Amino acid sequence: MPSNFNLPEFLAPLRDPKTAIRALLGVLLFCNLLALYFIFFPLGGSPEELDRQLNSLRRQIREQTQSLDRAKVIASKVEKGRVQGDAFMQDYFLDSSNAYSTIVGDLVDAAKRASIKAKEHSYQTEPIEGSDDLSMMSIVGNYEGTYADLLHFVNEIDRSKRLVILENLSAQPQQGSGGILNVAVKFDAFVKETPIAGGDR
Repeated sequence: MPSNFNLPEFLAPLRDPKTAIRALLGVLLFCNLLALYFIFFPLGGSPEELDRQLNSLRRQIREQTQSLDRAKVIASKVEKGRVQGDAFMQDYFLDSSNAYSTIVGDLVDAAKRASIKAKEHSYQTEPIEGSDDLSMMSIVGNYEGTYADLLHFVNEIDRSKRLVILENLSAQPQQGSGGILNVAVKFDAFVKETPIAGGDR
């Protein structure tokens, strides 16, 4: 059955086989040229440019990883310092509610071990500048004993588990006492204020 199909006017030249072959070869040539262009000028840049970009990204990742590692080390050291600081405070800073009685008890015990006579003690506290809950307690104690006993007493204080600082020591011989000294010693210790129960939070 004969076909009545007619090509559109702009495709009419393709009725000629030679023209159709030339058109097909032209399309193939265009496609080859287009493919060749993308080989030499790929999307996103040349292979060298892509390689430089990859190396730059690798360098950035390496630098960021090193920065993260440094931050982790610093954070670990800060946490370790905080834990050690808390432990130091716990071990050496007494609560203000019982600091005086505890320290004086330690001083009296040290005096007994050193065979020196403990007499009266007095104290005063002053807040530490820059801190809300820490104070310095100064304790003045009077003692009687020989020079050897005094050295023994000082040695006992030096070995104390408390953080007690010997700030000042003065000794005067008693008249007609056969080497007995009147000794006044000033000690410093650090205390933390006890929170008031039921206070503001």
